[in-house]
Amino acid sequence: MDALTSAIEARTEEIVALTQALVRIPTINPPGDAYTACAELLGQRLRRRGFTVQYIRAEGSPGDSPRYPRTNVLARLEGRRPGPCVHFNGHIDVVPVGEGWTVDPFGGGVHDGKVYGRGTCDMKGGLAAAVIAVEALVDSMPDWCGAIEISGTVDEESGGYGGVGYLARQGLLARPRVDHVIIPEPLNVDRVCIGHRGVWWAEIETLGRTAHGSMPFLGDCAIRHMGAVLTRFERDLFPRLAERSTRMPVVPQGAQRSTLNIDAVHGGLPDGLDGLPSAMVPDRCRMLIERRYLIEENLDQVRTEITDILDSLKAERSRFDYRLREVMEFPPTLTDPDLPVVRAVAAAVHDVLGRPAELVVSPGTYDQKHVVRFGHLNDCIAYGPGILDLAHQPDEYVAINDLVTAAKVMAMAAHALLSGAIARPLAAPGP
Repeated sequence: MDALTSAIEARTEEIVALTQALVRIPTINPPGDAYTACAELLGQRLRRRGFTVQYIRAEGSPGDSPRYPRTNVLARLEGRRPGPCVHFNGHIDVVPVGEGWTVDPFGGGVHDGKVYGRGTCDMKGGLAAAVIAVEALVDSMPDWCGAIEISGTVDEESGGYGGVGYLARQGLLARPRVDHVIIPEPLNVDRVCIGHRGVWWAEIETLGRTAHGSMPFLGDCAIRHMGAVLTRFERDLFPRLAERSTRMPVVPQGAQRSTLNIDAVHGGLPDGLDGLPSAMVPDRCRMLIERRYLIEENLDQVRTEITDILDSLKAERSRFDYRLREVMEFPPTLTDPDLPVVRAVAAAVHDVLGRPAELVVSPGTYDQKHVVRFGHLNDCIAYGPGILDLAHQPDEYVAINDLVTAAKVMAMAAHALLSGAIARPLAAPGP
């Protein structure tokens, strides 16, 4: 292993340069800018290294269009002899920049041992570290067996349907083609992430009746009805959720409870009004909610808690009416700690850092949800460089030392899985 870790240390400048190159392509989602250019950057590099490269457009997926094609890249390299397949997956899309930056968000600048820019932490730095890890492994240990795959996929920030979800449904990121999956999300270099909480997004619309704003008693204000919904959430739902806890090792600690976030509220006159307002009683108000739930809960319970409140208001409140639209849902996932990929990555963390790895669960979902549900592949975890709290923040960065550490861990874990040093348990769960 010394030769492997030395080879990665010698590639430190390459890790930084690849991170910068990826960050300098502004793959902002929404709408899905520059996906093809970023996929091609990865594909061209890996093809030069002997990988078979495919560009896979997820036609028909949400957001896909000729202007914004959902272009994924999938690269595969076969070893000297048959064996298991280890797959490294990273998403190439990033969230919008937002306000508050003091550096160029797409400059990839290096300051004080850190690479700055949107996506450095979440998760182009992790993808770069995985590429360098694989290249160092192939160069240092040419007799490896099995197969190594690397994918750069789209739309993780908006559900992943055009990325990992599409590849998994097509059987490309699924059993029996793939045996082990490592997703280099930013969970800190001493942590192995074995799952995530569940999520249910829904849109609630309260209904009213228009009237002149000087005579609101002739109409029915939908925003007031939504206020009643929020009041009932505060009184009945939020305290109930705060009392629930989980056996899942979710980080940070506050996320070990059930949570509900109000993502948006829209009602009345249109946003961005730059003229004088009209005197109108609003007849529509929409609220988007984001319910994160625990493995001890189920979706029917989550949904019923909301509809019970809405139905009780309909019975109690004059002229109250509503519509409910379910937007998206993903159940919780939890990988068995005894599965090979968990043990391989945890052992590599211990070898590189000299301390035990912490097994954690993410507060939010990531693309493991598709690998498990559509790919029927439970041997999947997240491990990568970067500090989770920096994701989606202004002045996002990843430490260069963490990039190198994560590359070492991923290379050592892949070697252990390919060589059979980490065997599958006799009674492994899952299909």
